[in-house]
Amino acid sequence: MDALIDLSSKNFSYYTIPAAFALCLLPGFYAVSLAGKNYDLANPRNLLETCSKDTSLAQNKPLLNQINRAKAAQANGFETLGLYAAAVVAANSAGLAKADLVKLNTLTIGYVISRTIYNFIYIHLQNNRRLAGLRPLAWGVGIYIIVSLFLSAGKLLNA
Repeated sequence: MDALIDLSSKNFSYYTIPAAFALCLLPGFYAVSLAGKNYDLANPRNLLETCSKDTSLAQNKPLLNQINRAKAAQANGFETLGLYAAAVVAANSAGLAKADLVKLNTLTIGYVISRTIYNFIYIHLQNNRRLAGLRPLAWGVGIYIIVSLFLSAGKLLNA
């Protein structure tokens, strides 16, 4: 059976940067949709404060927590996005696409998958204490991939 994507013939790594950017935006859009009338386009950074002051939301603690977690997932994504983009550029500049295209594609697609899983866990499963440990695991996989890209670039440049 053929693979869904042929990782050995085309370099997909640069496409994963806008995909990772989209994965940073999605939790924020989700938080805004959950917040409804509490979202103020003129003052978007006060969403969490505005929601916590809304008495109808204050009575719905699970929804308020989900809004908070979605905004936190968005912030975490943006905190790592620059480092990820730099790692992709470093790996490509060092020649990883020529040396081991499958490795480059696998790592970069893996990063997008890890961020997707991270967002899902953080937003939807974090209130379950038994599953809460999966979030730092998903985050760690993403960080491992970033470090692997930089180390692969360094290894190629020093060979």
